[in-house]
Amino acid sequence: MDKLFKKIEQKVERLEQKVEHKLAEKIPDIFGKKEDRVDKKHSHTHLGYDCNSLHPGSNRYESFAPESSGLAKWHVDGASYFWALSESLEEARESIYIMDWWLSPELYLRRPPSQNGRYRLDTMLKAAAERGVQVRVMVYKEVPQALTLNSEHTKHALEALHPNIKVFRHPEHVITGSSVVSEVTTGIHNAFTLARMPADRLKILFGTINDDDTVLFWAHHEKLCIIDRRIVFMGGLDACFGRWDTTSHPIADFHPNNPNDLIFPGQDYNNARVYDFEGVDKWDHNKLDRSLIPRMGWSDISISMSGPIVDSLLAHFVSRWDFIYGQKYNTEDGRKKYAPIGNGSQTAAAAETHGHHGNLLEESRRKAAEALGGLEHHLRKHAPASFPNLPNFMGDSGLEERRANIRGAMDIQLIRSSCNWSHGLSHTEHSIANAYISIINSAEHFIYIENQFFITASDDKQRPVHNKIGAALVSRIIRAYKNGEDFRVIVIMPAVPGFAGDLKADGALGTRGIMEFQYNSICRGGNSILEKLAQAGITRPDKYISFYNLRNYDRIRKQPGNPRFDSVSAASMTGGPDLNAIPWEGNPAEELDSFVSEQLYIHTKVLIADDRRVICGSANLNDRSQLGDHDSEIAVVIEDSANPVNIQVAGRSYTANRFAASLRRYLFRKHLGLLPDQRHDLPDGNFHPINRGLNEYDWDSPADRLVVDPLSPEFDKLWRGTAKTNTEVFSKVFHNVPNDAVRTWKAYEDFFTKYFYFPGSEEEKDITIKAKKVLYGHVVKSEFPGGAPEVKKWLGRVRGSLVEMPLCFLADVKDIAKEGLALNDLTDELYT
Repeated sequence: MDKLFKKIEQKVERLEQKVEHKLAEKIPDIFGKKEDRVDKKHSHTHLGYDCNSLHPGSNRYESFAPESSGLAKWHVDGASYFWALSESLEEARESIYIMDWWLSPELYLRRPPSQNGRYRLDTMLKAAAERGVQVRVMVYKEVPQALTLNSEHTKHALEALHPNIKVFRHPEHVITGSSVVSEVTTGIHNAFTLARMPADRLKILFGTINDDDTVLFWAHHEKLCIIDRRIVFMGGLDACFGRWDTTSHPIADFHPNNPNDLIFPGQDYNNARVYDFEGVDKWDHNKLDRSLIPRMGWSDISISMSGPIVDSLLAHFVSRWDFIYGQKYNTEDGRKKYAPIGNGSQTAAAAETHGHHGNLLEESRRKAAEALGGLEHHLRKHAPASFPNLPNFMGDSGLEERRANIRGAMDIQLIRSSCNWSHGLSHTEHSIANAYISIINSAEHFIYIENQFFITASDDKQRPVHNKIGAALVSRIIRAYKNGEDFRVIVIMPAVPGFAGDLKADGALGTRGIMEFQYNSICRGGNSILEKLAQAGITRPDKYISFYNLRNYDRIRKQPGNPRFDSVSAASMTGGPDLNAIPWEGNPAEELDSFVSEQLYIHTKVLIADDRRVICGSANLNDRSQLGDHDSEIAVVIEDSANPVNIQVAGRSYTANRFAASLRRYLFRKHLGLLPDQRHDLPDGNFHPINRGLNEYDWDSPADRLVVDPLSPEFDKLWRGTAKTNTEVFSKVFHNVPNDAVRTWKAYEDFFTKYFYFPGSEEEKDITIKAKKVLYGHVVKSEFPGGAPEVKKWLGRVRGSLVEMPLCFLADVKDIAKEGLALNDLTDELYT
């Protein structure tokens, strides 16, 4: 391995010498000594987001988009969302505009696949194109050596379907020629290698360095679909493998009676903790053995919207398309195949970018007024007939009049993270971070955060982390403490980032790096949220803020039997079968081996404050998503003030909003097991897009009343009690890590390593070791002399998927991310 790294470094060094001279001509100080360069990085997320001189936006949160209105509908998890998307795609008559981090053409939007061939994404897009619909797709162009998305396959597979389908990939990462990639393909495969390579060489290898010393290893992370310019889908769900799931989250999908009952075909059956996606162009091949290994459930939220808010999303899409066209495809060959969506070369894009990239920058500044008029003309021309009175886009003086024309319209505003590299802007927009901080500061009673990551700073001492969402939380909680207010924050996040492998292995360095940044944000390092609260005199910080994960279990049955019980995920939900009464056809000893568990991966990006305001979109809670000059993101702020709901908060009367309250209560019930099992083949009202009606919710049902008041003692007892019980059960049955019982690497060995081997590991090939250990995710058999009946009694206590976050995991290890190799400055920035 050392020889390989040496060879890679030598090749990159030769490459560096060749390009250094040319780069130095454009950026003369880039190769200066690090100590001679002043860190001028602007955090962009001051508590008051007061950086008007850098960000000349006049709208709320410094967003490019004004406050708007429309109707919105939440879709919790992929089954309902993708069904709704399929209905709108089927009805498309003019245009389909898609943005995705990853798009899998072979994704089935309805299940089971054996009965829904017409609802495969590529099939639906081809059918739309044949109807004359113009399909435009933008996907993130990944670094192939680091990610397995294969956007090249996405582009070629879709464009081969019909001339009406056009696909852009962006950005270009390597400025030194394709030969560079081929020379070092095996050398930058994962974060382990990144940590070994000098940061300056990685900068050259991974992408363009612009005038701000920014490396283009960031991603386009938006998830967006606009259909006929009248309905929009956006949020956390990419149209790709691994995202489709029901609210019951079955992690077993083996059907000995009838293989046509398969729900997760090919690579859609995925467990990122075991294997990453590989060879996704061969979508029906999968090295994950579904007869032995569970999939990893996927918890996520997206929304559908209609009304004037669509204009803002349309402007964002059009300007991005035209920016990429001007940067990458405005060539003789490109013009034959592609075209900008806006009005000529100086398109609608300039209206909201305030300046094009490259040679168009100065021209765009001079023609700002003209361009703004062009955007208004463009939106008026293409707005749906139901919204003929489109106001001035950048002023929106007719908002109230338009809002009044839509019964029950909600206040909605588009916010985003965008900058020069991602959108051609002359400034950096971080209105998502601004909205988070503002809404946290103004929250009256309660904040609920559900996010894939939690990396934030409570003060300036937490470098390299810059975003100050953590500081806003600390400030608001301390204010509540001093004023004697009832106030609570609940955060739900994954136990482990979604990367494969044993946490102690060198290959898991990147995973541990992210975990360390998260623990330092929450409870360690001297400047974390809980430590800041303790320093302020709060003896029980968990009274004000608490952190949770999600985990579930299932049973993989290899013997033929009642197909109803090919999965037992319904057993932990309301009205589900008693686990102890579910039959097992086969050897009783084999049933013990059939039970499996995995974390339920949280990919959601949502904040709900006071059951009144919702932030929902693609943005994670970390620097990559929040700073604006890293990953590109979109989100919306929704306040449904036209539809009040009277509730109790801390035992007192309170007026909430329907959209926020129903979403928060639905999520809480899902996590607590207070929803019925969701059937993928029996759609309810929430499986349809917004133009088919608002969300269905069983207001004032017995289960709903349990979660109405998030500050009541009764709810607190239910929430904490469920999490505690579930945590105890999973720890006993599966010895899952992270775990509070594991404070050192020695304890990790004793609690986890001595019991399990990972699929694909060297241990799996050793017959002696396999005889002593069990496969990762299975029952620790030595804990259960009573066999499967004893395991069922334990697992029968699990309700929903809520578990406590193990804040003491590896707490006695000084630096969990440097157990193997030291991280460098570049990888620190990548992981935050």
